[in-house]
Order: sequence, then C-alpha cells, then structure tokens
Amino acid sequence: MTKATFAGLGVAPDIVEALKAQGIVEPFPIQALTIPEALEGRDVCGKAKTGSGKTLAFGIPLLMQTGKAEPKRPTSLVLVPTRELAVQVGEVLAPLGRAAGHRLATIYGGTDLDKQAKALARGIEVVVATPGRLIDLVDRDAVELTATAMLVVDEADRMADMGFLPQVEWLLRHMPAKRQTLLFSATLDSAVDQVVRLYLRDPVMHEVQARQVTVDEMTHRFLKVHQLDKAKVCAAIIAQSEKTLCFVRTKRGADRLVAALREEGVKAAAIHGDLRQQLRQQALDNFSSGKLPALVATDVAARGLDIDGVDVVVHYDPPEDHKTYLHRSGRTARAGEDGVAVTLVLWDQELAIERLQRRIGLRIPIVEVFSNDKRLGDLAGWDPFEDEEATSSSAASR
Repeated sequence: MTKATFAGLGVAPDIVEALKAQGIVEPFPIQALTIPEALEGRDVCGKAKTGSGKTLAFGIPLLMQTGKAEPKRPTSLVLVPTRELAVQVGEVLAPLGRAAGHRLATIYGGTDLDKQAKALARGIEVVVATPGRLIDLVDRDAVELTATAMLVVDEADRMADMGFLPQVEWLLRHMPAKRQTLLFSATLDSAVDQVVRLYLRDPVMHEVQARQVTVDEMTHRFLKVHQLDKAKVCAAIIAQSEKTLCFVRTKRGADRLVAALREEGVKAAAIHGDLRQQLRQQALDNFSSGKLPALVATDVAARGLDIDGVDVVVHYDPPEDHKTYLHRSGRTARAGEDGVAVTLVLWDQELAIERLQRRIGLRIPIVEVFSNDKRLGDLAGWDPFEDEEATSSSAASR
C-alpha cells in the first residue's frame, strides 16, 4: 500500500518544501483525512486530541486558501482557548505562512493591546487569537471580521470547559455567513455539538483516536509523606530525573512549591493564570529545551500543552478524580518511552487514593518515605509490594 504524501493530498509545492525543511514528509492520519476535503472548500468537523497533528490538518488548507488582507481586515482566523496554545499554533504556522507569502499574528491577553492593533492596521492575513482579546480589539474598532473567509475553532471542548463558547459565538455572528469553518475538538458533547449544528454548513465529520497511554505502560508510585518533608521528597525526585512535571491544585500552591524547591537548590518555575504571558512562555521554553528540570503547573494552565520527554509526573497535590489522574499521568510514557507517575499522599488522603486506585484498576501499596530515602533515586527500580511485605513481617515480629 502506497503511503500518503502531502503533495498527493494536493498541498502546494512551496508548503511541501517548507514542511520537508522541518523533516515533515508523511502526513498523520487526521491530516490525510481532512486536508483534501478542506481544500475542496468543505466545512470540516474533526474529532482529534492534542498531539494528533491537527494543527497542520487545519493550518495547511487555511494557508493555501487565504487571500490578501486589507488593513484591519484579516482573511483567516484561528480561535484557540489559551495563550499557550495561541503561541504553539503560531509557531507551527509561521514558517509555512512565510512560504505561502502570508503575514501572521498571534493575539492574546496579557500582551500589548496597542501593539496588536498597530499590527492589524498594517494588514494581517492570518490571525491566531484567544476569544476575549479578539473581542477587545473588535470593540476598539482595531479589527473587522467582515472579510474573514476561513475560520478554525481549535480545541472546542476546552473552549466549552473554560466558558468561552459564548464569546466564540459572539465572534461568529460578526463574521460573514458565507465562510469555510473547520472545527476540531477532542469530544463533541452537547455544547460543542450545538456550535457545529448552528455554525457549520453540511460538515464532513472525521474522527481519529489518538493512541492513549494506558495505565500499564507507566510505573506508578504512591508515596506516603509527611507535610514538613513533602517538598523535600519532591526535590529529591526531581534531582534524579531529567524532566519532572509537578501538578498542584491552586495557583498559590504552585508559587509556594516553586519557592520551596528553590530553597532545596532545585531550579523550578510555575505556569498558572496569574503569571504574565512572557514568564509562562519562558518557563515552558526552558522546560521543553531541558534548561529547566522542573515545571510546576495547575491543571488549567497545563491544558492543551504538548510537552515531549517528560520522564516523571509528580502529583504533588493528589488529583480530584481518576480522570484527572490519567490525564496528568499521560504526560509521561509518550512515544514508547518509559515514564513514572508519582503521587505524594498525606495521612488524611490515603482513603481517597485507595478509591482512586480502584477506579483505574490499580492496587499498589502506599509506601512511607522520607526525603533521605535511597529509593527516591530509582523510583522504577524497587517493588512496592516487597516493601509492603517487609513492613508487614516486621510488624508481625514485634
């Protein structure tokens, strides 16, 4: 069976060459499915998760069909739920946009509004934006959406989760009814389905199941720790790992953990909604490149991030439910690599963790450790069941 190529899908030679320069020569399944129909002008609804290749699935046809823009009147628009995703999408599309001769701008809150307005006034073909900031610019008459002939709504389910769908619909009502719309979402629940029914015209539907990391593909450790020693245990884990992603429940908790880790001599940074975008992006870049060994994130801030090479996920604050545990832990053990998910458990959290284990089909002992425990240096190298048996035998002998 002949493998699909971008040229075979109808992709323009200049974009094919720009992809090849980045080492991208073979389309992912979602790209092979959606690009030809998008190039035909069809509305497309793609069910695909982060990491499936959907940015190029919508970005390539968008760039090929984008017309020249007049001042303040972009011809193509990509709506995304978070600032981090806006930056990521912009970075993927920028080199292809240059190859196609289009100007691109990423627009999101926390950055200079006047600077963004001036860029739009010069004429920008492709705008990648978060809904709230784009509405601000529309209200200021800094941008008009009357020339937007192509729209992408990316991660529509996250838009719904974060309460942004009313803003998305407000923007849709300010665009021409006769436009091409591509919508991508990990799920198509009732709120997203309503947007599809109201705002897409006879869309072709495609679904690609991104391979999920299973519970069996990673090492799980549940460590009973003491409150005063908890940050030190976390620091000891980070010291033995290349890239550790730590999850906490609150923004304040993230800042506290970073401060505690730094006191232990660990380089760490936080990402959460109260930080300036520049600081968030700097932390992400440093972590992704390996300059920063530890990143502390809230669940909301980590949404939509696709970070490779994470070898340990630490649930510093245990997750609220089993779905969150799986979503957090799935950041490790990607691309066939080994990964470890570590949950730090205080004495009053043990029952909740036992319930969580039952929900995901695990039965792993919660082993008590202190920050000077040698086992923290090789989390995957010891058997918690043997430790449980040794503890039980010692207790019986007493």
